[in-house]
Formats: sequence, C-alpha cells, structure tokens
Amino acid sequence: MTSETSRPVGRRERSKQRVREGIYSSALSLFVEQGYERTTIEQITDRADVARATFFNYFQRKEDLVTAWSDQRKRQLESFMQDAMESHDDDVTVLLERCIAALAEFNERDRKVTATMLQAWVKAGQPLLEERHAGQVFATIIEAGRTRGDIAVDIDPLRAGNILRDSYLGLLYRWSQDPEAQPSLHVELREILRIILTGVRGYGAGTR
Repeated sequence: MTSETSRPVGRRERSKQRVREGIYSSALSLFVEQGYERTTIEQITDRADVARATFFNYFQRKEDLVTAWSDQRKRQLESFMQDAMESHDDDVTVLLERCIAALAEFNERDRKVTATMLQAWVKAGQPLLEERHAGQVFATIIEAGRTRGDIAVDIDPLRAGNILRDSYLGLLYRWSQDPEAQPSLHVELREILRIILTGVRGYGAGTR
C-alpha cells in the first residue's frame, strides 16, 4: 500500500504548485526591480497573469511572500551548513571556514534577490531568526574543539557560536544595504572568523 509520504503528487496539486510558484517568482522579480514597498499585489498578479482573487488563495497579504522567502531560505541554509559539516577533518578552523564559505556562497549566489529580500524582511517587521541554525552549528564545532583541547575550556560554545552568528547577521545586513560593497562577503566573514578565533585561542588555549 502506498504511504501518504510516497504517494505521487496529483495533477491538481501540481497545478496549484505551479500557480503558487508563479505568483512567488513574479513577486520576487518585482521586488528586485522596483523595491518591496513600491510593489503592489495588483502588479504581482498582472506579472503572474492570475486574478487578484487567486493571489489570496495562496497568500493572505504581501508580507506572506517575505515569510515564504524566509522559510525557503531557512531550509536551504540548513542544507548548505550540513554539507559544510560533512568533512572528516576535525580541525576547528577548517570546519568553521567551511561554514563561513557556505554562508557566503549561499548569500552571494543570487546577490540582488538576497539583498532585496533581507531589506523587505526587516521592513515587514519580522526579526531575522532563520539564521538560528548557523549559531548552533558554530557551537557544535566549538564544543568539539574544546573537548579536544583546541579551544579554551572556559569558553562557552553556545555563546561563542552566537557571537559568530550575530557578527554574521550584522555584516549580512550591512552588506544588504550596499550590494556593491567591497571586499566581498566571503572575505569579510573570514576576517570576522579570524578575529574571533584569535580571541578564543589566545585566552588559555595553551593549557592542556
């Protein structure tokens, strides 16, 4: 007997998914072209070639498009971070650099959309909580390093992980305000990591 999870998606459901994706992708295109606040639901439905009433079958308000983007971003970010963790190298610096590289690639691969939607996310009054997973990944790596003696024993892994996450979020928001800023997000994230690791390793790390 076919389970609910493995049952193929029917034609009706596929059609609904295509309509929803059409509305969503049309909205993102308009947000990038003219800004989130200047884009109306009417413009979105015109671009998607659907009736205004159809929009409300999938999204109750324009802000829900930002939430949909955030939800999708969270799932993709977790996948990127998980891939970065799949390494047999136990060196703390190497693993953290892999995570930093994944975060930079994740945000820079579609720079205009990322910058536009981060600003829309803030303007919609919703906090940037989708990056919580990043702090937990950082903390896991730091905890493993502390166990091996690579990190000072009096360093709290979760606090250090959250410092890395908060530094990343602050840089990400600043970067989103000026998408043409140099150096690149990747370079700045590596510098943040270097500064934080220097502090972590420079305080009692030599006592094993």
